[in-house]
Amino acid sequence: MSEPHRRRWLMLGLGVNAHAGVTLGLSGLPLVIPDIQQHFGVSLAVAGIIGNAPGIGVLFALVAWGWLADRHGERLVLGVGVGLAGLLFFAVSLVERTWAVVVLLALAGAAGCAALVGGGRIVLRWFQPPERGVAMGVRQVSYTLGMAVAAFLLPPVARAHGISGVLVVCAGVCLLAAVLAALFLAEPPHNPARVVAVPAGSPYSQPALWRVHATSALHAVPQVIVGTYGVACLVNLYGWGGVDAGQLFGFAAIGGAVTRVAVGRWSDVSGLRMAPLRLLTFATLAVLALLVAATFARSWLAAGALAAGAVITVAGNGLAYLKAGELAGPAAAGRVLGLHNTVQNVVVLAVAPLAGLLITVSGYWAAFAAGLVCALLSVPVIPVRDEKKGVT
Repeated sequence: MSEPHRRRWLMLGLGVNAHAGVTLGLSGLPLVIPDIQQHFGVSLAVAGIIGNAPGIGVLFALVAWGWLADRHGERLVLGVGVGLAGLLFFAVSLVERTWAVVVLLALAGAAGCAALVGGGRIVLRWFQPPERGVAMGVRQVSYTLGMAVAAFLLPPVARAHGISGVLVVCAGVCLLAAVLAALFLAEPPHNPARVVAVPAGSPYSQPALWRVHATSALHAVPQVIVGTYGVACLVNLYGWGGVDAGQLFGFAAIGGAVTRVAVGRWSDVSGLRMAPLRLLTFATLAVLALLVAATFARSWLAAGALAAGAVITVAGNGLAYLKAGELAGPAAAGRVLGLHNTVQNVVVLAVAPLAGLLITVSGYWAAFAAGLVCALLSVPVIPVRDEKKGVT
């Protein structure tokens, strides 16, 4: 294996580490929602807002981080952003007022989301198109890896040290990842073979790019519902312990990591991104239908359906993310990927409290049914017909 070949995997590993580290705080807090409810004495809907508060900051900062990454590279963006997120998570551990917690978590999300953009640009800049599906699958493992660590680590920490202990852990992991990124990330070597054609004018002159964004927005609905309220469903509806429920989602996250890499390989072999995504959507519909029926009937099958849902609802994220970056071209990839994630976080911000209210009024099955409907609506939106075999 040549030195440049080894280095690109090292660069990808640093990006994965930064994204996985920040994921504990950005996305792992819903795993301790029962503890958040108890600690702050709030309703399920308010606890959902607290757990997803980092998404508020992500909503406003992703495009800006993408712009900075396009101009100054991943090293600065990941080192500064993830490091600042670590300091803010530590600050949250020192406050008690609900509004202050939400504000500081939102600021932590705004800082830490730098890892979402920077990691994707590493794939686009260091890897050739026929290898990007696998590389992006590995990059997307960062989310599932972070969620697996969060699922196994955060509930026991919450039991032993409370929510403050959880936030200190999130802070420490972020700071370590930031230091490693700042020290070792580098620019790719100049290689004319890596240069690809940039679409003339704005990348948004391509209707397919808008459809990719819309597809991800619809897919985010069942993902956030299952991810945010899955543990609470097992605890409140089936009487599971919080640690046991968290561990189930931890194993599901490991399964999701393997699935993302396999899906990336599938897309590289087929030369297509959207056709595999549509097939994954059909599988998602089947799992969500089982989940709705099981929770409505209070069947024991719900636990298996929740685990399967945690895997399948995130399996295609990397394909849509990669397709958006490839349609954008290297000069605009950071901004387009930033907007792509912004769209998803708008959905997360809106859906988390609405799903909590829907669960309170009608039950968990109704929220899962809403996710099923959104996944179904995405099927005709996926831009399959315009995609030609052989990704460029």
